[in-house]
Amino acid sequence: MTEAKTQITGVDPQKFISLVEPEAKREDAMALDALFRKVTGERPQMWGPSIIGYGVYNTTYASGRDVTWMRAGFSPRKAKHSLYLMGGYCDDIAASRRQELLAKLGKYKTGKSCLYINKLADVDMDVLEQLIAADWEAMERIYPR
Repeated sequence: MTEAKTQITGVDPQKFISLVEPEAKREDAMALDALFRKVTGERPQMWGPSIIGYGVYNTTYASGRDVTWMRAGFSPRKAKHSLYLMGGYCDDIAASRRQELLAKLGKYKTGKSCLYINKLADVDMDVLEQLIAADWEAMERIYPR
């Protein structure tokens, strides 16, 4: 079995967040951490040098590779916050709900499995909370513990 490149580290997520620059990005990161904790009920762990993850799950890719990964998370990157919301990419029910919520979210971009937000002031925080919750519920349903 090949290990994923990005692994859980022993770095304290709070310490990592305290070093995020500029200050506005750090404040957004603190708000995202509080939101993810509220929605998931999980304590964060650092994944690699810059991703804050909540919960874990195991899956096997079509290639046969077994992977352990976070259920949800974010990274306060310089240009944009990258939110890792896996559930909306796992099945049609979650994907449909994701599209409904994204239509109301505000200013964002998407990647293969990421939601990119420049700053939290660009989005509706209530909708973001609903999006994270819907995604978390999908992960709990698809990958029960």
